[in-house]
Amino acid sequence: MMILVTGGSGSGKSAFAEDCVVSFGKTDRIYIATMYPFDEESRKRVQRHRKMRQGKGFETVECYTGLDEIRLPENCTVLLECMSNLVANEMFQEEGAHENTVEAVLKGVRHIREQAGNLVIVTNEIFSEAADYQGETELYQEYLGQINQKIAEIADQVVEVVYGIPVYHKNKLLSGEG
Repeated sequence: MMILVTGGSGSGKSAFAEDCVVSFGKTDRIYIATMYPFDEESRKRVQRHRKMRQGKGFETVECYTGLDEIRLPENCTVLLECMSNLVANEMFQEEGAHENTVEAVLKGVRHIREQAGNLVIVTNEIFSEAADYQGETELYQEYLGQINQKIAEIADQVVEVVYGIPVYHKNKLLSGEG
């Protein structure tokens, strides 16, 4: 099973994604953390997310770039959080994929999916802003949009969390597909 979870900042998407992982039952639970702790705010966010996961049986693997190099226990359940950070890391970190970000990230997702029994991916809804961006920010949005679309295409479920409420945009389980 593969689930893509999206939503705005503070929407409750992380808590929803963790609940999805827990609902898969007793399997190895791997949390792939992609936020590079570059400042005090990001370090606080990392601590908040660790506290949210506490007692839920997650093993944390930090991966800022090179998702395709991770080795996982067979048939584990993976929570990949967050696609938005991974894309930024691949674009801007020295060891990142840079202009090959879309291909590198999608290759990494396929690699994780081949190893995991279940995969839940969290991404951010950044596309409804009225602001007009240019340069690197516009390219970042373009890359993230392409990646989110490809993942949504192959996912079994696509869920947008709005004010803590899940809105299913795709659900192969209920539609009888898959």
